Amino acid sequence: MQFLESLKKEPVKFIVFTFLLTILIGGTLLIFPFSSSSHRWTNPLDAYFTATSATCVTGLVVKDTGTYYSIFGQIVILFLIQIGGLGYMTMFTFLALLLGRRIPLLDRLALKESLNYFSVSGIIKLARRIFFTVLIFEGLGAISLFTVFYHKYGIIKGIWFGIFHSVSAFCNAGFDLIGGFRSFTQFTGNITLNLTVMLLIVFGGIGFPVISEIIDYPNRKKFSLHARVVFKTTIFLIVLGAFLFFLFESKNPFTLKSLPMKEKILSSFFQSITPRTAGFSTITTGKLRLPTLMFLASFMFIGASPGGTGGGIKTTTIVVLFETLFQTIKGSNETIIEERTIERSFVRKAFIIFFASIVLVGFSTLVLSITEVFDLSKILFEVFSAFGTVGLSTGITPLLSPIGKLTIMFTMFTGRVGILTILTIITTKKLKRISLPEEKIMVG
Repeated sequence: MQFLESLKKEPVKFIVFTFLLTILIGGTLLIFPFSSSSHRWTNPLDAYFTATSATCVTGLVVKDTGTYYSIFGQIVILFLIQIGGLGYMTMFTFLALLLGRRIPLLDRLALKESLNYFSVSGIIKLARRIFFTVLIFEGLGAISLFTVFYHKYGIIKGIWFGIFHSVSAFCNAGFDLIGGFRSFTQFTGNITLNLTVMLLIVFGGIGFPVISEIIDYPNRKKFSLHARVVFKTTIFLIVLGAFLFFLFESKNPFTLKSLPMKEKILSSFFQSITPRTAGFSTITTGKLRLPTLMFLASFMFIGASPGGTGGGIKTTTIVVLFETLFQTIKGSNETIIEERTIERSFVRKAFIIFFASIVLVGFSTLVLSITEVFDLSKILFEVFSAFGTVGLSTGITPLLSPIGKLTIMFTMFTGRVGILTILTIITTKKLKRISLPEEKIMVG
């Protein structure tokens, strides 16, 4: 306990430690025979790979979740997804509030870092709201998905499948219980499942602070700059992604060509939303054309929005980068978004995140190109999927070498806790913050 209290004085290190501890406990439980359906011991590396993927809400798997793991193992994975999606500090804070405990300042600072929030002010209210929001979204999602799975799997399995996939979708995890590494490919034309999963992914990915603003909108009648940027960027990427997917795959006989027009459009929107960090698929990823894989990889690199359940460099980061480049070309030294000047410290942070992420992806790709025998395009796609905590794969994940698995584990972990978090820990000197305030926007 004294060790944990000392860690809380350094919130960034505390967050990393809690993620590592969660992975350690979850992975250890998955090793034991009672976690597998065959009642056999699981290879420790495979167990910890699964625990890392679940805690980092990624979805890359080396063992098929639906067939390899027992009910107990699946429950362990579900808890890891929920903890990874909500964050340890959010769950701890809500539990403390239920017990009537006062939340000390150190815990509030750790919670602020965990949620990538602006300040400590209002952080407890946000944590409470997050918990109830998650329950509502995941509850409604489970009910909706139950109506789909009930007809195919019966009541008991339908309930379990509804709960598991609702949590997995809202937390942008991408884990599924369908079996055979198929994800939702047999539900391509099911409108209920497609719309439910897409909505859960989007709301889980836009970030809890934005959801909080949506709840407060009837009283405030306006959104912050951050929320407006998130809304516009999210909608733009969804529409652009759907258009490109339809354009590249409509003539592909292995994906969209044989589908009715309604299913082509539905699948295009689903595959546009899911690579932004969720990892579900209604089209077999391994059969996609190379141009499609490349644009999906760029979407995975961008990822979700700050304060949400996804990874990547974040939507707001890419907006700040493009606006800065655009303003520089025009001869301006400022970054202006919607007639608001963005603090230079946030701009500098965005560039650090972008270039550090490029270095990480490049390093991981280099390692895998040495240790694995797959095409570079498949390796690159796998690395982007791990960094963006997405979970889409062309099918090479179970075939990775031990070094390859460890590399992907490190990439998933860094993608989830944040490249800036890792850099903060390994560097001894902190950058000074330059305050040129007009309005703030979260990045990373």
